[in-house]
Parts: sequence; C-alpha cells; structure tokens
Amino acid sequence: MRIDQLLEGSNEPQFSFEFFPPKSEEGDRNLLEAVAQLVPLEPAFISVTYGAGGSTREKTIEIVSRIRNDFGIEAMPHFTCVDSTVDELRATLDEMAELGIENVLALRGDPPQGASEWTQTDGGLEFSQQLVELISAEYPFAIGAAAFPETHIHAASAEADLGFLKEKVDAGADFLVTQLFFDNEAYFDFVLRAREIGITVPIIPGIMPISNVAQLERMTTLCGATIPPELLAALEARDDDARAVEALGVAYATLQCSELLAGGAPGIHFYTLNRSPATQAILGALKLQRPWLNQ
Repeated sequence: MRIDQLLEGSNEPQFSFEFFPPKSEEGDRNLLEAVAQLVPLEPAFISVTYGAGGSTREKTIEIVSRIRNDFGIEAMPHFTCVDSTVDELRATLDEMAELGIENVLALRGDPPQGASEWTQTDGGLEFSQQLVELISAEYPFAIGAAAFPETHIHAASAEADLGFLKEKVDAGADFLVTQLFFDNEAYFDFVLRAREIGITVPIIPGIMPISNVAQLERMTTLCGATIPPELLAALEARDDDARAVEALGVAYATLQCSELLAGGAPGIHFYTLNRSPATQAILGALKLQRPWLNQ
C-alpha cells in the first residue's frame, strides 16, 4: 500500500523502521530475525537504505521484496542519484515497479566509496528534487524525501535548505522523513517553518535509540545533529557500562517519542541499526501509553 495513503487514512500514528543491507550471510539472518521480532508491533512500513553510491542496489531491492512477500509488511527502498545515468535510474525504477513495489524514498545520496565530495554523474541528475520530478512524472510510486530539522550540513542557510525542501515537495514528494535529532524543539520549530512556506505533506520524525556513545558522536558528526549537553553528560557518565548506556538511550527515546506524538507528529520512523530490542521496548511502551491521545 502507498505510504501516503497509510498516513492519510488513519487517526492513529504510524510507526516505521529503517534497516540497512548486511554484508554477510550472518547479517542477513540477523536482519530477518530483527524484522520478525518487530512484526507483532504492526509497523506501517520498513525502509531499506541504498548504500553509498548505490552500492547495495540489488541487495536493497531484494530485501524490500522479501519483507513484503515473507512478512506482509509494506517496505520502501531508498533510491539515489549517485553514479547512475538517467537511463540507469529508469531501469532500476522499472525493476521496482515490476516487483510490485509501491513506495520509494528519493535521495541525492552520499558520494561513492573513496570519494570525499559528491559529483554529478555524466548523463545523470544533480539534485534530489530532479529525482523526485522524474519519478513523479513517469512512475506511480508514493515518493518520500528527506528533511533536516537542524539544516543539511552542506546547505548555505536554514532558509535555503527549507527552500530546497519546498522544491522537492512541489516536484511530487508525498511525505517527508527527517534526519535523526535529539532535541524535539528542533523538530517542532522545523515543522512550523515548513508549514509557513506552504509545505503541507506529513513530516515524520526520525528517531535513533542511543546504544553506544562513540557511535552516537560519529553519526552526529557526519549528519550535523546536535546532542543536548545534559544528555551527552549523562551518557558519558555511563560510558564504561554498555547496558547502562542502552537503558538510558531507550528511556530518552521513549520520552522523546512521547512528546513528539503528543505534539502532533504523524508517527515515528526508527533508525534501528538492524537491531530490534531497543525499538521493541520503546514502541511497546508508546502503545501502552498512547500519548497521541493527549493532543
């Protein structure tokens, strides 16, 4: 089912999970086991990343098809402009359509491995807005796009970044999924600014349960997300106790999601890092508490 229709057709928030294609058979087994453990929580959809430079294209499509066919859960591949001509992009989109895939997350994408800067492929596209436009004009997919509450790290300004987002929506993006963040005010302020310039599509907050301090600092450096000082201090105080870090990460994410849902967020997209226990705990607590009823 199209994700935009799932979002529009329900009075309840929609929960979803992101996975990445593993690099080994053991990783494949672990991913499928994690998906199986999350099935009872009735996710609206699962997204699968594409890899730098489209390096996991076939694996991504394979996993999406398997999730849809084996688990009966809607699944969405990420899809990027990197290292592909327009004809190659169309060939991949044709393959997705033939497999019955109904949703795609359109992204510019990260540089190929070994490259420090993003460059347009000869005969390809330069911006995610162009990719959205191509898909919208020629294919029946529901189109998701990325949003950045704390501004894309390469954007000239927050205003310019929001302008680019508006272009993606005007080109045909049906819903937005945000980059991870840890300060809810960043999300609420971002949604308000987006609505003020005429962006009306659902904006799903992306949440990553914290499980490792070094990993957290590495990821936030790459994406530009900020860590509230009090949260960082609490994590660093527990850095020699992995279980304590994970417990705090689950507690913080649960509180964060509760506030977001009470504030009107249409759902939560969990960055699972291919692990299920933290997400199971958080979503289980949210479904018991049902904070969205307190709007």
